[in-house]
Amino acid sequence: MVSREPSPRVRELIREAARIALEPSHEWLEEYDQATLAATPPIPERAELAKVISRANRANLHHFALSHLRNPGEPVAPNLGIQPLRMARELMRLGLERLTIDIYRIGQNVAWQRWTEIAFSLTTDPDELHGLLDVPFRSVSTFIDATLAGITAQMELEHDELTRNIAAERRQIADLILDRAPLDREHAQARLDYPLDRSHVAAILWSDQHDADHRYLDDAAAAFGHALGCPRPLTVIAGVDTRWVWVNDAAALDSDQIHEALADTPHVRVAIGAPAPGIEGFRRSHLDAHATRQMLIRLRSPHRVASFPDVEMVALLTENFDGANDFIKNTLGDFEAASPELHLAMRTFIKRNCNVSRAAHQLHMHRNSLVHRLETAQRLLPRSLDDNALEVAVALNALQWRGASNNDPPPPFAE
Repeated sequence: MVSREPSPRVRELIREAARIALEPSHEWLEEYDQATLAATPPIPERAELAKVISRANRANLHHFALSHLRNPGEPVAPNLGIQPLRMARELMRLGLERLTIDIYRIGQNVAWQRWTEIAFSLTTDPDELHGLLDVPFRSVSTFIDATLAGITAQMELEHDELTRNIAAERRQIADLILDRAPLDREHAQARLDYPLDRSHVAAILWSDQHDADHRYLDDAAAAFGHALGCPRPLTVIAGVDTRWVWVNDAAALDSDQIHEALADTPHVRVAIGAPAPGIEGFRRSHLDAHATRQMLIRLRSPHRVASFPDVEMVALLTENFDGANDFIKNTLGDFEAASPELHLAMRTFIKRNCNVSRAAHQLHMHRNSLVHRLETAQRLLPRSLDDNALEVAVALNALQWRGASNNDPPPPFAE
């Protein structure tokens, strides 16, 4: 059904209804406020929030009625004035932004009841009543939808800007700490919302995926914090695909638990520093995580999670990439290409002070089976294990972290 333009008579009636609506009684305004406030739950700041909501709703009433007084029957522009935006900001600050739609819809229903009463007080003619009700009804629905859309867009812009400002400030303060620049510790703690006088575990999370949106890294950072018993880790955006994270008073590192926490973000990799106390520990643990990440990238390691205490020796050894490859090849010889099972058997045997029984127990295998594997390994080694156990252990540890592709030079490292 095609809507018709309102007649001059209907326009005049709309203008008169708008004039009356602009002068509501005190009792009706109280009723209006109570109805809209019923959408908000009890909160400590309710009294102040009630004033903000009341002013916003009354501003919408005035905006809508004034528009029809000036241009009866015409579409009403969205109200993106001071009061509606302030209400949206307050609700967002309190985590109640979802209530905006409820408040607007309840306000719309109550105001429409008032408009209907005014309409029936102005005319009893069916055609005039139809126009007086139909045109503003369609107008108010469009007005509310447009106002909500405009406010939502504005809040998203403000939220993005605030997030960028906070992220930039956090990065700046973190850089000052890492550079040992002079700074006020109390001010830094307040701005970071993170205590600096405790023990810290730092981590670097990054993704090798060339995605346009890396916000899942923030989810991974939060999951990493929870895995270490810290529900509010400090997260710093170091780049589009990189996050620096610090955790206070972390629980003992459990690689399996961290892998489980990151199960929903399979493209994220984590390099973890050693625990260290105070501001210097904040810095030291981050540098450990940095060295760990460099090692993983340098070696093209397939591992997703690595901690500095586990890889410190390998990280130092492999700073010279070509030299590390030569060391592995010269120390292991043909054993470099042996199966992972043989490598594991040899690593465990050396770690258990070359005690076959202890190593077999840890590997959950028969002693004779382990002896057979060790004899096979010995035949592949270029020198006797008796004279070379330490070097073999170091070479196997480095080999464990190195990726399969190791002939080409390592990729350039970027933070």
